[in-house]
Amino acid sequence: MVGIASTLLADRARARRSREEGDQAARRQVYGDYLAALARTRNQLRIAARSADTPTEERARTALEAFRDGNAYELRYQVAIVAPERVVGASTAAFRALRDLRDLVEGGAVHTEEGYLELRDRWEDAFAELRAAMRSDVERWRERGRGPVVRG
Repeated sequence: MVGIASTLLADRARARRSREEGDQAARRQVYGDYLAALARTRNQLRIAARSADTPTEERARTALEAFRDGNAYELRYQVAIVAPERVVGASTAAFRALRDLRDLVEGGAVHTEEGYLELRDRWEDAFAELRAAMRSDVERWRERGRGPVVRG
């Protein structure tokens, strides 16, 4: 009986550990995909803001397309489902800063304007905070002995 109970407990612990490792791998994937989507969107907004000789309407369309095509909306909701509150808060702040930057570019701002520079700095700070929150979450799992840390 003792042998059977020990085997069952060990199997259960292995199954739980395997499930947790799978959950953490999925979380790391969502984090990476979301960061990439935000960075892609930001790059397209930067390009639009640097096109001062392009008509305002075209820059506005480029800004809207960058946000739509960047996939950040969809991934933001995935992060909200799997991440702890600190990461979700940082995700929301970064997303809103990027959205505000989009709105400014959509309104005709270019990369040399003071308002653009201020929002760009706010975005960069929010994006850095998001990366730090995600890194901290991933490292927390490593400290528990349940998975590798991804640096970057």
